[in-house]
Amino acid sequence: MIGAPDQPREEATVVAICTSRDQLRLALPPDRRRAVVMTMGALHAGHAALIDAARDAVGADGHVTTTVFVNPLQFGPKEDLGRYPRTPEADIELAAAHGCDVVYLPTVADVYGPPDAPLSRTGITVDPGPLGTLWEGAVRPGHFTGVLTVVMALLQQTEPDLAFFGEKDYQQLTLIRGMAARFTIRTSIVGVPTVRDEDGLALSSRNAYLSPSERALAAKIPAALSAGQRAAVLGADRAVVIETVQGMLDEAGLVADYVALTDPDLGESPLMGEARLLVAVPLGTTRLLDNVPVWLKGVA
Repeated sequence: MIGAPDQPREEATVVAICTSRDQLRLALPPDRRRAVVMTMGALHAGHAALIDAARDAVGADGHVTTTVFVNPLQFGPKEDLGRYPRTPEADIELAAAHGCDVVYLPTVADVYGPPDAPLSRTGITVDPGPLGTLWEGAVRPGHFTGVLTVVMALLQQTEPDLAFFGEKDYQQLTLIRGMAARFTIRTSIVGVPTVRDEDGLALSSRNAYLSPSERALAAKIPAALSAGQRAAVLGADRAVVIETVQGMLDEAGLVADYVALTDPDLGESPLMGEARLLVAVPLGTTRLLDNVPVWLKGVA
């Protein structure tokens, strides 16, 4: 488990704030290695780890942009767009403390174009394909269309060499990698290990919605995943690994939307070797996602 980074970098930068596409274009240096971290704001230590990774990758002479944009396309009609936490001042402060050069806070029109423009009226989006209809895509229809569309738009605007995304949203990361490969996007997509709180819970902006009792119960989710990992190490087959996770969630009174075991690219799980264990659990008004790598030993 990766612990939360709680210290700013020594080389904290003076960050430029861009609120329009034109401002961003002027702020991006043409002759430096560039990285981007895309967020919806309400930044926490997990985002700080992404910015740190971006800064380390491009070096002191490189350039790091953090985007802060609550993307309406990835929210369903009954989801939390209106109440999603928005903390722009704190976001800018955290980004600067971790070596970010530019914070980009665009409007919907800056990202997608004015709604009355001819091209905006076409409603063109990025189709995630069959993988986008499974797991999170099945629970949240259209979600990944919104995610890939905004990522494509922001990649075009920030023009980075590298883009950093957290492994906590593993299906999202996998789809973004697939999109980049499918459309031969020049940006390298880099996954960063999940950052966790002391009790193992994966950090998420939506954790702020949890009541104290829900927050305590949420720690049962990473504990169940850890139990699945241990079962695999001891030689359990795929079915037993899933049963182990499901059993611990049932014991805690948690009803998962799904518990899935796949290969690292979200295909069918192998009988032995590297795999990925994914779970989503609704808790109160919040859905908690998590995943861990698993090594299946196979049947002796």
